Amino acid sequence: MAQHTLKELLAAHPKDAPAIGAPGKSWLSYGGLRALSEEIRTDLRRFGVGRSDRVAIVLPNGPEMATAFACVAQAATTAPLNPAYREDEFAFYLEDLKAKAILLAEDEDGPALAAAKAQGLLVLRVVAQSDAPAGSFSLRADGDTGTEAAAEEPQADDVALILHTSGTTSRPKIVPLLQSNVAASAQNIGASLGLKSDDRCLNVMPLFHIHGLVAAVSASLAAGASIWCSPGFNALSFFSWMKEARPTWYTAVPTMHQAILSRAGRNAETIKEVPLRFLRSSSASLPAQVMAQLHETFGAPVIEAYGMTEAAHQMCCNPFETQKPGSVGLPAGPEVRIADESENVLKDGTGEVVISGANVTPGYEGNPEANEKNFFEAEGKRWFRTGDQGALDEDGFLHLTGRLKEIINRGGEKVSPLEVDGVLLDHPAIDTVVTFAMPHPKLGEEVAAAVVLKEGAEATEKDIRAFAAERMADFKVPRKVIILDEIPKGATGKMQRIGLAEKLGLTEPA
Repeated sequence: MAQHTLKELLAAHPKDAPAIGAPGKSWLSYGGLRALSEEIRTDLRRFGVGRSDRVAIVLPNGPEMATAFACVAQAATTAPLNPAYREDEFAFYLEDLKAKAILLAEDEDGPALAAAKAQGLLVLRVVAQSDAPAGSFSLRADGDTGTEAAAEEPQADDVALILHTSGTTSRPKIVPLLQSNVAASAQNIGASLGLKSDDRCLNVMPLFHIHGLVAAVSASLAAGASIWCSPGFNALSFFSWMKEARPTWYTAVPTMHQAILSRAGRNAETIKEVPLRFLRSSSASLPAQVMAQLHETFGAPVIEAYGMTEAAHQMCCNPFETQKPGSVGLPAGPEVRIADESENVLKDGTGEVVISGANVTPGYEGNPEANEKNFFEAEGKRWFRTGDQGALDEDGFLHLTGRLKEIINRGGEKVSPLEVDGVLLDHPAIDTVVTFAMPHPKLGEEVAAAVVLKEGAEATEKDIRAFAAERMADFKVPRKVIILDEIPKGATGKMQRIGLAEKLGLTEPA
């Protein structure tokens, strides 16, 4: 039976089954998690936080962040924020969210606290006990808390989670996700991965991002499975965590998988001792070469999935029976179609990927212009424009060409950065690549690529361009190849094409 709230997701699992784990900690059981959820709901009401109030959560990655999200979302609206923000960033997000309260670590006195105090927010301290099971905590309020709130429980159409879009090229948009959206997505992911109670996820994803919150935490909790919460991604610690956690799977972005692969050779014993049932990749396109390497190294299926915040994460997923390298898989929850990029009509062939389903946000908050642009009605359904270009093949698998705003327009010739990435990754000396647009005085945009070479390998810009010229049309060949020690990444570990020319000093037209 489908569950429609986060409380319903947790209700039926055996009380003694393990739910949340962490390095050096005993397991928090499902009975313990349900009891903690009741305590936190009672505390929040006592502190004046009602079911529709917004609670910002600023905690480091780890078990308390996972349980704070799971517990608070059963009582109010959660708004996890990146702990690395500066004070002015916290000030913007807290005001934009209209947050009533903020959850901070017991000893946190940095920029998040300063921004919260400046706005008069209720400051709630997460007090963790060192000898208690993983993720156990109590709440303490700084100062007066005001009137007690009504003892109401969130319903399916209440907002469970609020996140902002990345805002790479414009002001970040507020994405409200209902209890029913998160519950639907968690169950979709569990179904597509065949999650059972004996599965265990090793979480390395940041828990202020939809990928970790829903694919790792919520999907596992929906299935009655367990999540072992690392303190954040660290390739040097990954295999020792594997030995301690004994997971059956993990989910990560491609750059994390590549960092794990770089240390896999010296950890072959651990890979053999702790066999994974599968690996999952999402949040950015997984190069076919990396998928093959992961499969060969771990001897397990590599499941690539396609997700975004507005869909409460997952939209497509490669099935276990058939992983198509270069494809993000079959629709796995919402209905997935192709639409004209400018007209509000569905079509065949290549176009903008659109989705419709129970996991899709009802719309951006306070932004009618964005809703007008990104949602439309067709064939009796409401469709959301993902901003991605792609096509469905004859088997129904979705192949992405790239973000529409990332497609390089070289004097009218459209170049897919993903296609160029795929060709350059076949070069024996290249470890990582990200293709992007750089300004050009006549063509408007020109193709450029930033690459990281494999350890000990050598290649020049001329070598790489010659390699590309033998394998693709001349207009797709990067005119500029920059060899770097490391490619700049965003907060969630994704390489970001937009803005890379500026970061690398290539904004002056050549």
